[in-house]
Amino acid sequence: MAVEGLEGYSPIACEYANNPRNVGPLNVFNAYAKVKGDCGDTMEFWLFVQEGVLKKAAFATDGCAPSRACGGMLTVLAEGKPMKKVKELQAEDILDALGEVPQAAEHCALLAVESLTAACRNYQQQRGAACPSNQSPQKQNDMQESQDRLQARLGRIKHKTAVLSGKGGVGKSTVAVNLAMALREAGNKVGLLDVDIHGPSVPTMLGVEGKLLDGNADGLLPIDCDGLKVMSVGFLLTNQDDAVIWRGPRKMGVIEQFLKDVVWGDLDYLIIDSPPGTGDEPLSVCQLIGSLDGAVIVTTPQKVAAVDVRKSITFCRQLDVPVLGVVENMNGFVCPKCGEITHILSSGGGAKIASDMKVPFLGSLPIDPRVAVAGDSGTPFVRHHAESATAEIMRDIMQPIAGLNQKHNLDKAENG
Repeated sequence: MAVEGLEGYSPIACEYANNPRNVGPLNVFNAYAKVKGDCGDTMEFWLFVQEGVLKKAAFATDGCAPSRACGGMLTVLAEGKPMKKVKELQAEDILDALGEVPQAAEHCALLAVESLTAACRNYQQQRGAACPSNQSPQKQNDMQESQDRLQARLGRIKHKTAVLSGKGGVGKSTVAVNLAMALREAGNKVGLLDVDIHGPSVPTMLGVEGKLLDGNADGLLPIDCDGLKVMSVGFLLTNQDDAVIWRGPRKMGVIEQFLKDVVWGDLDYLIIDSPPGTGDEPLSVCQLIGSLDGAVIVTTPQKVAAVDVRKSITFCRQLDVPVLGVVENMNGFVCPKCGEITHILSSGGGAKIASDMKVPFLGSLPIDPRVAVAGDSGTPFVRHHAESATAEIMRDIMQPIAGLNQKHNLDKAENG
C-alpha cells in the first residue's frame, strides 16, 4: 500500500519509502550510532565490518517516509564497500540514487549520512584506533606490522574451523578436543586453540594443565600433546582457581596475541574452541581470522539449547562463516554394563534444527560415562576408546572437516 504525501517523488523513492531496505537492528554488529536531526527525527545505524569492508548495514528511524527512503538507500549504497569509501558517501549520492525528490526532503538524506558517519566513528572507537590522520607514523607502522604478522601466521594453516555453541554446558570443549585428536590420529598436522576465556578446560582434558609456556625469538610455542599442538588461556593462569576478570578490549587482545604470536608452524587444521554464545569473544575470533573454513555448532536436546543454536547459525551466516553442521550432544545415556541407550532427554532436536535451518546434521553423541572419565583424567576419549561406538560417531562427525583438506589436495593436484 502506497504511502500518502509522496507527490513529486520518483518511483524508486516511493518504493524505498513504502518498502525500506535493511531495517535494523542487526543481530551481529560491531558499530552503532543514533543521531537526532534538526527536524526532530532520529535515525539509528548498525554496521558489521569485516577485514575493513562493510559487510552488513541496517538502519531504523522514527521519521517520515523520506527518512525511510534515504536510510534504506544509504545502506544499499554502503554495503560491500571498504570503510574508506563508506565514509566518503554524501547526501547527494543518496538523492541521485533515489531520483526525483523535493528539496524539502533533502534534510532526510543529510540525517542518514550523519548517522552513518557517527556509526563509522563508533567502529573506529570500538577497534581502539583513532582516525589515521590522528595517528603517529610509528603507531600506523606498528599496526601494519601486527596485521602482517597475523596474516603470516595464519597463512601457514590450511584450514581453520571453529567449534561454537549458543550456550555453555553443552560439551563444546569435549567435542573440540576429540575432533582435534581424531584429525591428528588420521595423520594430519593439527593445532587446538582454546579461547574459551572464562572456562578454559582443554588443558585438563588433554592432561597438560599446569604446563608452562615456552618461547623463542619468533614467538610463543604451543604445548605438544602427542603430536597435537595446543594453546589455551588456561596456560596463562598461575592458579587454576583464578577467575578471569577482563574487559572486552583485553579479551580481544589475548585472542589476537594467540593468533599472531603463537608459532603454530605448518598445519593442516586449526580447531578453535570458541567461547559460548554470540558475543564479543566469538565475534573477535571470526574478525581476526577473517576467513574461517567453517564452524561446527554443538547443542543438547533441550529446547532452551535448541533456541540458542538457531542464533549461532544466524551468527555464522551474518559473518559469512560456512556451517559445517550441528552436533547433538548428550542424546541418551549409554549403560556401562550392557551398552543399551536410554533417552533421558528428548531426542532429535538437533536434527530438526539442522533440517529447519537447512544445514547439515553431523550426528548425535550419547552420554557415555567413559567420556567424562577420559576428560577428567586427561586422556582423549577418541584415542583411548577408539573401538567404542561413541568414538566411531566422533570420527564420523570429523569427516566434513577432514573433507576440507581432501578437497584442498584435489584442487592442488588439478591445478598442477
